[in-house]
Amino acid sequence: MEQVNDDTLAAARKVIAVHINYPSRAAQRGRTPAQPSYFLKPSTSLSLTGTAVERPAGCELLGYEGEIAIIIGKAARRVDVEDAWSHVAAVTASNDLGVYDLRYADKGSNLRSKGGDGFTPVGPALIPADAVDPAKLRIRTWHNGELVQDDTTEDLLFPFARLVADLSQLLTLEEGDIILTGTPAGASVAVPGDVLEVEVSSVDGGVSTGRLTTAVKEGTTAFADFGALPNADDLQREEAYGSREAAGLPATESALSPELKAKLESVCTATLSSQLRKRGLNNVSIDGLTATRPDRKVVGLARTLRYVPNREDLFKTHGGGFNAQKRAIDSVNEGEILVMEARGEKGTGTIGDILALRAQVRGAAAIITDGGVRDFSAVAAMELPTYYSNPHPAVLGRRHIPWDTDITIACGGTTVQPGDIIVADSDGILVIPPAIAEEVADDSVAQEREEVFIAEMVEQGHSVDGLYPLNAEWRSRYEEWEAGKASD
Repeated sequence: MEQVNDDTLAAARKVIAVHINYPSRAAQRGRTPAQPSYFLKPSTSLSLTGTAVERPAGCELLGYEGEIAIIIGKAARRVDVEDAWSHVAAVTASNDLGVYDLRYADKGSNLRSKGGDGFTPVGPALIPADAVDPAKLRIRTWHNGELVQDDTTEDLLFPFARLVADLSQLLTLEEGDIILTGTPAGASVAVPGDVLEVEVSSVDGGVSTGRLTTAVKEGTTAFADFGALPNADDLQREEAYGSREAAGLPATESALSPELKAKLESVCTATLSSQLRKRGLNNVSIDGLTATRPDRKVVGLARTLRYVPNREDLFKTHGGGFNAQKRAIDSVNEGEILVMEARGEKGTGTIGDILALRAQVRGAAAIITDGGVRDFSAVAAMELPTYYSNPHPAVLGRRHIPWDTDITIACGGTTVQPGDIIVADSDGILVIPPAIAEEVADDSVAQEREEVFIAEMVEQGHSVDGLYPLNAEWRSRYEEWEAGKASD
């Protein structure tokens, strides 16, 4: 195969990179874009295999991202998706390097952070585009010999042909231009002395670029004081390493701590509802749904998915592939509850057995939809509780387009935001704002403690007059009762 050489680099008038394209990366980042977004890298950032890259002096966070690079073979302007791949000459390996220390100064352009000399090594070999299926490529990255990234192009958010077609709608892609197509999960940080390797191959291993090798060295020339200076903080460390844990940072507290979750699980939604009402919140129940597991108490943080009414032209662009429904299912995390806005539409399904199983495997606490459920007997037999309007055999495309995720939605007559706390039991489903959840839980625990006392007094034959709710006399007796219980 032909090797990437200086002529290859010289022919690249533009280097265009895609922000997020692999589902594994989207899940890691906690955001899944509906459309691709891009940034430019200077052609002077290109380098060949075996060339060392410099971590600029004063910088801490040199991030690496193994990627598949596609090289344009003939000019593309306003091409269709069906024709786009014919404009690609070859694919090769690349490493989208950048310093997170300078992201703050770029305002999203990535020019300083990812535009440095040598920050886009490519090669070593070119795989002819007509020799591979673009949906059956494999990307792997090694950091000091350890395999850290390993993914395929089978379920990309935006297939390569779509990227070419999309970019060509506004600008002319010229022969030699390079498109970096996104990185999977596993990208991290390299330090001077490290060696990075990236390889692209067909899934069956029949063809390969060979390993693109880049050594990291320390820069010795300090930044001039008339420009932006490196500035690394914990947010950038988390972004660069992929997680707070990988960056060696303490975990952030969840809005739903284990202690708060236990309190909410210990009280019924009827009690929580009365406490929310005391705080002026009357419209926080998701109404009209049935549970597959009514015996279960469910507490979790909301993730959201919105469907809009089906319109055939829009379903063609948003309904197929790795659409918003699949992205939501594939990114729900352990203990989270996926809440769907289906407008109360009962004439089609919004979830079926395969996707419900995927949510269960990922550890979701529940699924809530104010629409229909397909494959109902299979969904109802799962451990995962599902709350639904009705069974229905039709696929979602009959009435819905999966449109967006992790936004404010309406479900069952109330508003749900990502991160709201959902509590469900046999009495119903409540949405609790995180900011007041702790006090609501504490007061609910206290209320139910009082009600235990009241129930005991009623069993002994006392009238509820003055007892329920407690007047001053009965409250005094309750406090004596409570003191006695505490001393037992």
